[in-house]
Amino acid sequence: MPKKKTTKKKTTKKIDINEHRINDKNLTYSIEEGDAFLGHELSVNFNPFQFILDFKCVTPRIDVRSKDNGPVLNIKHNVVVVDPFHAKQFLALYARAIKRFEDEFGTIEKPKAIVAAEKKMKKLKKKESKKSLPTPSYFG
Repeated sequence: MPKKKTTKKKTTKKIDINEHRINDKNLTYSIEEGDAFLGHELSVNFNPFQFILDFKCVTPRIDVRSKDNGPVLNIKHNVVVVDPFHAKQFLALYARAIKRFEDEFGTIEKPKAIVAAEKKMKKLKKKESKKSLPTPSYFG
């Protein structure tokens, strides 16, 4: 009698977080809530072991104590450090959230004010590049 060839079918099961609830009757929670933070800028750096997300909030202020009453830039940082695997998970989660947002509210586009400011800066750079400085002469 010939042997029947059996093939194992690979199945992948998504883990449902709600499926693995901790019995929280004996669990004490200590939740530290941070201050609300608006990040105007973000820089991302990495090394072989971690990604560093540096969120910055830049706020111009007028300091009445200063001699010239000029503007003072107040800069706050909030840094998030994650390992490469979790950085990739964060990217996927963020991409899904943006897709859901755009499905519900429409495509995210660059604000008109930023487009206008970029055009203005481009014109200024062209003007500055046309101004040529005299080449210094090192011969008497």
